[in-house]
Amino acid sequence: MKTLLSFGIFVAVVYVGLCAVLFFFQRSMIYFPQPRPHGKTSATLPLSVQGAELVISVRAHNGPNAIVYFGGNGEDVTYNLPSFSDAFPDHALYLMNYRGYGGSSGSPSEAAISQDALALFDYVHARHPNITVMGRSLGSGVAIRLASQRPATRLVLITPFASIAELAASQFPMFPVKWLIRDRFESWRHAPLIDVPTLLVVAEHDEIIPRPSTDALYAAFRPGVASQRIIPDTGHNTISATPMYVEALQTALAQNSEQ
Repeated sequence: MKTLLSFGIFVAVVYVGLCAVLFFFQRSMIYFPQPRPHGKTSATLPLSVQGAELVISVRAHNGPNAIVYFGGNGEDVTYNLPSFSDAFPDHALYLMNYRGYGGSSGSPSEAAISQDALALFDYVHARHPNITVMGRSLGSGVAIRLASQRPATRLVLITPFASIAELAASQFPMFPVKWLIRDRFESWRHAPLIDVPTLLVVAEHDEIIPRPSTDALYAAFRPGVASQRIIPDTGHNTISATPMYVEALQTALAQNSEQ
């Protein structure tokens, strides 16, 4: 009996310890900052925000149209500049390097990134009245929250999810993840507040974001606001390698300009 009690206490201590590890190191499991690429000469914009200096990768263009883009948790957004420049020649491009990414100072968190996104939008909107807010994977959570707070013209969500908290809970079912996680990115909460045309671009075989999560987000929008485009034979990290991906984005923005 005493042995069983000692074993139970040991198991409890180990379990609590693992919960503590998950709590204190959770952001290292969400964010994978990419360094500023060496040898690249793409234009950048310094943007001062509270507690950090951000590096925004840009392609300048005069005119009313702009794209503000938020990347995935391990994405170097700079690599999108050539393809986006070709696909959207009449748009200025502003691609955010999150805190700790691409030369930006500071450390990433949901609260910080969300505030930084507002600052970037306000900077761009003062120069370009028609802004398409675009986000991929983690960036879809940033983009949808921003679009619920600022007057975006259109919203494009690539490989989006309903909630990181729910995704994490499904990956670690033995732990009370929903109580432990701080950066929840609950996109489903913001979806009903969106009133601009929204496109969800979905990888047919997304191995990172389960389809039920994307479907739950889609269902959270009010009727008629959002549409889905499934890119066949693609995965979470390969969706942008197909011409159909760029074509889907071009179609979304072309529809936007016609409205």
